[in-house]
Amino acid sequence: MSYRRLFLAAGALLAAPAAAAQQSAPLVRAPAGPVAGALNGDIRVFKGIPYAQAPIGTLRWKPPVPAPAWTAVRAATDFGPACIQPTPKAPNVYSPPVPLPTSEDCLSLNVWTPKNADKTPVFVWIHGGSLVAGSSREVTYDGSALAKRGVIVVSINYRLGALGWMAHPSLSRESGQHVSGNYGLLDQIAALQWVRRNITAFGGDADNVTIAGESAGALSVMFLMASPTARGLFNKAVAESAYMISLPELRRAAYGMPSGEAMGQMLQAGVQAPDLAGLRAMSAQELTDRAAALGFFPIATVDGDVMPAQMTTTFDAGKQAAVPILTGFNQGEIRSLRMLAAKAPASAADYEKTIRARYGDMADAFLRLYPAADYKESILKAPRDALYGWTAERLARKQQALGQRAYLYLFDHSYPAMDAADLHAFHASELPYVFGTVKPAGPNWPAMPDTPAEHALSNTMTDYWASFATTGVPVSQGAPAWPAFGQDRAFLHITDAPRVETALMPGMFELNETVMCRRRTSGKQAWNWNVGLAAPTLPAKTEGCG
Repeated sequence: MSYRRLFLAAGALLAAPAAAAQQSAPLVRAPAGPVAGALNGDIRVFKGIPYAQAPIGTLRWKPPVPAPAWTAVRAATDFGPACIQPTPKAPNVYSPPVPLPTSEDCLSLNVWTPKNADKTPVFVWIHGGSLVAGSSREVTYDGSALAKRGVIVVSINYRLGALGWMAHPSLSRESGQHVSGNYGLLDQIAALQWVRRNITAFGGDADNVTIAGESAGALSVMFLMASPTARGLFNKAVAESAYMISLPELRRAAYGMPSGEAMGQMLQAGVQAPDLAGLRAMSAQELTDRAAALGFFPIATVDGDVMPAQMTTTFDAGKQAAVPILTGFNQGEIRSLRMLAAKAPASAADYEKTIRARYGDMADAFLRLYPAADYKESILKAPRDALYGWTAERLARKQQALGQRAYLYLFDHSYPAMDAADLHAFHASELPYVFGTVKPAGPNWPAMPDTPAEHALSNTMTDYWASFATTGVPVSQGAPAWPAFGQDRAFLHITDAPRVETALMPGMFELNETVMCRRRTSGKQAWNWNVGLAAPTLPAKTEGCG
């Protein structure tokens, strides 16, 4: 062999790894700037793309500022850090395998896209975690299975806790619009605006975007549906275990809650900061930990702007986004959220006595649904329904009233390890099936059987969700046709396999709707997990409520 051939052969060998690396590093030239990701089979994955500037220093408690465009190719192979959240204490079923890296510089998103995507529907995932914890980097949220079904998945981070949701009179004054709070919601809107501007470069259809989330992510979906600022940024919605609770008003105490601005002042006093500058000078982690210790509750604030009214009021008036919805809840929601359940009384008689005292003329209706004879289970079911069941059916009813298709489900699936831990169909347990990541989400998640039956159920659910994101109609080959919610109140009951049923939990929606209506009309009581034994005395009968 000549020296020339040896040289060419050696060059080819050296070039081979470079060619392979190039093949595994797909490049997208988006309006935001060029990004190089990774190839996972036929799925292109881009991680940690900034959609806004770091909300630090003077940008803490300011609306997100779009990230400046870049010209050099940006590596997009590692997830960005999670947003600052309280230092973990006691482990629970949701604890991740390793602690999440966190930073105040956290406003990033991730994209999973089919290799040859073109005008492909987009599924934007908003993580849960009570608006205080969580991240887009959690292993359960891997978008590969949905992307294999022809959907682009985008998962986002947004500010959490006091850093994302604190209102304060000083912040309202400096805003120029006399509003404050809702920074986490503004982050979500900024991420959707980024998708609107950039997703075409990834092969996506900016006019076919579904927003989706679970728990606080589903709460955020409702915020976005209710917010005029988000109008036109999405076309469909998925809300898993949403809760349409009362919100603080920006400047006035209402529904048994201080104003949003007063809550911010109480937090300032609690951390002993002299002023807004002092709050901004605190380390993000210290502020977050101390806010959590003081019981600061992060939630959207009714400011007349981004959040114009109580969610129930907006949906009652038909002023929410007119989009199709897929929504539902889990049979065992409260089994992993027992802090939301009241302490059990000494006896069934004590239970019934308390319920009759709190619910008055509605006590019989309450006890039919949540009887004293099985009061320990009733204590778990009442907050499940008041938070998640009522909200799911309410969303279906309200979207149907706007002429939009609504699809309702009850997730009631379990397996031996889950039942052994008394966690049958617990909160968020549907997520591995939706994302096709049928494996434990963390060390304390009940071990999932690696069986054909589990994978078959997951395939069906992933199909339903992906097809809804594509066409607005959930379908799965070989599975039942999922009818839209209508006169017969049809829903999909997901056990070991899905089946169609009608009339979900008769009386459940009507009871909780009436309780909410009376409390809202009184103006003095919140509607959230203050139900059953934890309920205040129900306001008297009110015209128009039930």
